[in-house]
Amino acid sequence: MKTPPLLSVKNLSVAFKSEKQHRAVSGVSFNVNQGECVAIVGESGSGKSLTALSVIRLLPYPDAFHPTGKVLFDGIDLGTASGHELRSIRNKRIGFIFQDPLTSLNPLHTIGKQVAEVLMLHQGMNIKQALSQTLELLTHVRLRDARNRLDAYPHELSGGERQRVMIAIAIANKPDLLIADEPTTSLDVTVQAQVLDILVGLQKKFKMALLIISHDLTLVEQVADRVLVMHQGKIVEEGGVFSVLNNPKKEYTKALINAVPKGFAKKLKSTDEKEPLLNVKHLSVTFKRESKGVFKKDRNFSALSNISLSIGKGETLGLVGESGSGKSTLAFSIVKLLKYQGDVVFCGHKISEMSRRKFREIRPDLQLVFQDPYSSLNPKFTIEEIVSEGLTIHDKKLDDRARARKIEEAFLAVHLPKDVGKRFPHELSGGQRQRVAIARAIILKPKLIVLDEPTSALDLSIQKDMLDILITLQKEYGTSYLFISHDLRVIKAISHRVIVMHKGRIIETGDARDVFLRPKKQYTKELMKAAFLT
Repeated sequence: MKTPPLLSVKNLSVAFKSEKQHRAVSGVSFNVNQGECVAIVGESGSGKSLTALSVIRLLPYPDAFHPTGKVLFDGIDLGTASGHELRSIRNKRIGFIFQDPLTSLNPLHTIGKQVAEVLMLHQGMNIKQALSQTLELLTHVRLRDARNRLDAYPHELSGGERQRVMIAIAIANKPDLLIADEPTTSLDVTVQAQVLDILVGLQKKFKMALLIISHDLTLVEQVADRVLVMHQGKIVEEGGVFSVLNNPKKEYTKALINAVPKGFAKKLKSTDEKEPLLNVKHLSVTFKRESKGVFKKDRNFSALSNISLSIGKGETLGLVGESGSGKSTLAFSIVKLLKYQGDVVFCGHKISEMSRRKFREIRPDLQLVFQDPYSSLNPKFTIEEIVSEGLTIHDKKLDDRARARKIEEAFLAVHLPKDVGKRFPHELSGGQRQRVAIARAIILKPKLIVLDEPTSALDLSIQKDMLDILITLQKEYGTSYLFISHDLRVIKAISHRVIVMHKGRIIETGDARDVFLRPKKQYTKELMKAAFLT
């Protein structure tokens, strides 16, 4: 006799009263068996997270409702279950790892208390027993120095450490089903690999079923038994993970797979330029750390140590390394947003010795695209005002017609519609805001753009569009890029040369093909392995 599935979702639809005549999820059906790993993949807005949250009824009811469908967990109809029944199932039999652990963890409580609370609530443990079990759980998820971190607050942990705490909470009661919503988004590749290894290890140890929501097809390929592809609220393809990812039948699935960055950047044509566009020599950055206590001296922290690099005209230099390696600090130093020691020569100008007023004259040729476009775009300005701000400052002789033409050209270059100019940043999607940030940088036709994680947390198709836009602009204008990313596949696809940073130092550099195919340093080899590139 065939064993019934642990989780059975039948013809599920999700709608919101505030959005009439629109179903965010429509007619979704799938099963998850005991001990099986099922992945739901698709772009932002496809309905992945709404489907997962519907399973444990965590949508904003009563605005959210289900026009059709049924969710059965081990024979229990969760749609008709009472509040008491749902609370007894959540965290006890179904664990949930949310997408952003910082907003999911209580900032006022220590991590020890938050994990212990789940044990006390569902297993009736006293505080001493719960804290003992909490320590064991945090050790399970490989939280560094777990015993001394029990009294730490969420803001005192890194993104990877917070994700480990979320996993500890989710598995505290050894659930039958663990739902993980984008569990590795925006984490370093090595941390991603560790979190993935933890999830797979816990699944095998506790014989849990695992439902993973992700837009990372590389991750899905490593862990899932079956995969469901969602598009516009519907499942458009499903099957065994190898079959779907290697022999997709639907056009949308093919497009999704083709959007994964592949191959190497085209070789750079030789130029007659004798001097590099940018030349950095022996750059170091030191931050002062204030020590607590009357008699303790302040300590200095070396963020960057003796960094030297160069970038030629029309070249892309990829910069990789884990969080805290000094990538963003280097980017901010080059564009004079941080104080540093050393020499930076750009277009023959020693900008390291320039005053702010003098540097302003060459600022149009050296632009920066920040990691988070939402926080770097002025919310009070329209998109047109944001993009044209550089023209207002650096090209005051332009008349209104010429200015409008340049703005239109910038929008066209990054594939933004003309009518976007009257809108505000909060009215745009993440991908559109990133296009605005690039448009603001290119409108002045700079010689070098420093891009700090420009594709972080973007969908694959939007990420591909971004890379295509940058490559096209480079061909058209001969623009050079310093491209910073923790996504090694992106770096591989766009970079001519690559620098690997670790703890504020450059540990390896060379032609992209040499670094990716024949890495010399053990740290670089570990990065490649964690990104499934070896």
